[in-house]
Amino acid sequence: MSRTRLKVCCIGGVDEARLAVAAGADALGLVSAMPSGPGVIEEARIAEVVLAAPPPVATFLLTSLTDPEAIAAQQRRCGASVLQLVTPLHPGAVLQLRALVPGVKLVPVVHVEDDRSVAEAVALAPHADALLLDSGRPSLPVPELGGTGRTHDWAHSRAIVAAVPVPVFLAGGLRPDNVGEAIRTVRPFGLDLCSGVRTDGRLDAAKLRAFVVAVAAADASLTP
Repeated sequence: MSRTRLKVCCIGGVDEARLAVAAGADALGLVSAMPSGPGVIEEARIAEVVLAAPPPVATFLLTSLTDPEAIAAQQRRCGASVLQLVTPLHPGAVLQLRALVPGVKLVPVVHVEDDRSVAEAVALAPHADALLLDSGRPSLPVPELGGTGRTHDWAHSRAIVAAVPVPVFLAGGLRPDNVGEAIRTVRPFGLDLCSGVRTDGRLDAAKLRAFVVAVAAADASLTP
């Protein structure tokens, strides 16, 4: 049976990381400084979580920086195995960053606002190890770059999955009650979740278990 991977984002520290891993998380999302949104923690704490994460769990550093050299320096301070680029970058900047951080995987975020997102994803895919589709609005005066708790039009996301040759993670407003529909509609490689498994800002073990159960049920329903 094919299994949809799970990335638990907005990890607040080592205790939340352990809770996520125990529930079956394949990856942890660690949020550095952002113009808005939840889950931001200081770089020193990100580095602690990275050191505590057991292999083969991947550690995603979410960065809003846009200068490749500054992003590379941040990655070296934090040590994460993956860079999640939440601010739209030109493909040339992604290519430059790859040369600066050999061995670190690059996952640009595509904020799915309309059908133009498909062309954006196709342009980025040749330079990316994976793409992550989210529901931010980077063009607002105070950019929204993730953690919105909103879904987007999954038809656009499905079109992106069909159009690009790299794995695609789906994010944005995913909860135990809608994740089955999301999997069946989009067929993503993985899911990225934050607000849907939290209570008062903290990772909720019961909500996370319910989410994992819903994902397994959806995966089973797709098995030939």
